[in-house]
Amino acid sequence: MTAAPTPIRVFQVATGNVGSEMIKRIGRHRDLELIGVHCYSPDKIGRDVGELAGIGPVGITATGTVEEIIAARPDAVTFHGVFPDEDLYLALLKAGINIVTTADWITGHHRNLNHPHPSGQPWTEIIDEAAKEGGATFYGTGMNPGLNQILGVVASADVAEIEHITTIESVDVSCHHSAATWREVGYGLPVDEPALPGMLRKYTEVFADSVHMMADAFDLELDDVTFSYELGACTKDVDLGWYRLPKGSLGASYIKYVGIAGGVPRVETHLEWQMTPHTAPSWDIKGCYVTQIKGDPQIYQKHMIFPAPGVDLSDADDFASIGMTVTGLPALNAIRAVVAAPPGVVTSADLPLRAFAGRFKTS
Repeated sequence: MTAAPTPIRVFQVATGNVGSEMIKRIGRHRDLELIGVHCYSPDKIGRDVGELAGIGPVGITATGTVEEIIAARPDAVTFHGVFPDEDLYLALLKAGINIVTTADWITGHHRNLNHPHPSGQPWTEIIDEAAKEGGATFYGTGMNPGLNQILGVVASADVAEIEHITTIESVDVSCHHSAATWREVGYGLPVDEPALPGMLRKYTEVFADSVHMMADAFDLELDDVTFSYELGACTKDVDLGWYRLPKGSLGASYIKYVGIAGGVPRVETHLEWQMTPHTAPSWDIKGCYVTQIKGDPQIYQKHMIFPAPGVDLSDADDFASIGMTVTGLPALNAIRAVVAAPPGVVTSADLPLRAFAGRFKTS
C-alpha cells in the first residue's frame, strides 16, 4: 500500500457554527493536522479550542492576531467566519499561506459589485495579486454555492447538447443556526419592508457567482445574470428558540439567479428556503439538491443527505450539525488540491476531480 501522505498543517479561523463542527471533523481527517485556531471574540482567545467546540480539551489554545497565524507557518488556513475578512486574507496570502474559505467567495463577482474596494480596483484582482506575490492559492467553496453547482456540472458529462441547466437547493434552513446570516438577508422583517429585496439580493449574490462558475466550466459566455424572488410571509408568530419570526415577517423565500446567453436563459441556480412551513405562499420543500438538465439526453438528479446511523434528528444540535458538516467538508477535502494548485485565485472549475472527493474511514 502507498504510505499515507504527510498531513497538511492547517490553521482555522473562527469557531462559530461551521467552525466548531470542523474542529470536530478535522481531527479525524487523515490529510490534515490542526495546529491553531484564530478567534475574533475576546472571550474565546486563550481558551482550549476543543472546549470551544464542545468536545473537551485538544491541547490547542485559541489565538487572536494575524501575526500569530503567520508565525505558526501553516500550509493552509481554513476560514469559516460568517463574512469575509479581506484584510486577513491579504496578509496571509502575501505571507505565502494558502486559504480555503466557506465565507462568501466563489468567483468574486459579487464582492466586486456589492463591496467595492475604495481604490476602485476589483477585489478579484487585489486578492489574486496578493496570492501571486506570496506564491499562495485562494479558493472559496461550500455546499451551496459550491458543491451543489459542481454536481450540476458533473451531471452534464453525458449530455451531448445542453439547452438549459438548473441547480436547486430546496431545504429547511432552520438547521442553520446563524442569526447574523438570517438578519442580513431580512428573515424576520415584515415582507412589505421596502429594503427587503435589496437585502436579499446583496447577501445572496454569491449565488450569481455560482452561475458564472458553471458557465465558465461550460465555456459559455454570459450576457447577464438576473435576480428574481418570491417571499413567504409567516402566518403566525414562530419561535425557533434561536430565532424569532413574527407573524407577517419573512419566513421563506424562492430566489432565482439566471444566466442569460444570446438573450436566452441557459444556466440557473434556485434557492428554495424555508425557515418555517407556516408561510403564505409556501413551497414543496424537498430536503435535497436537484439538478435539471434539458438537452440530449435530459437529466434529473437528486443529491439527498441523510444522517449517520444513530443520529437523532429530533435533537436540534444534531440536526444543525448536518448542515454545518456539508458546508465545511467541501473546504476540508479540497485543501490538498488547493495547496498543490498554482498561485492566485482559483475556482472549482480549475481544480482536479480529487478536490471533490471525500475520505474513507481509517479506523
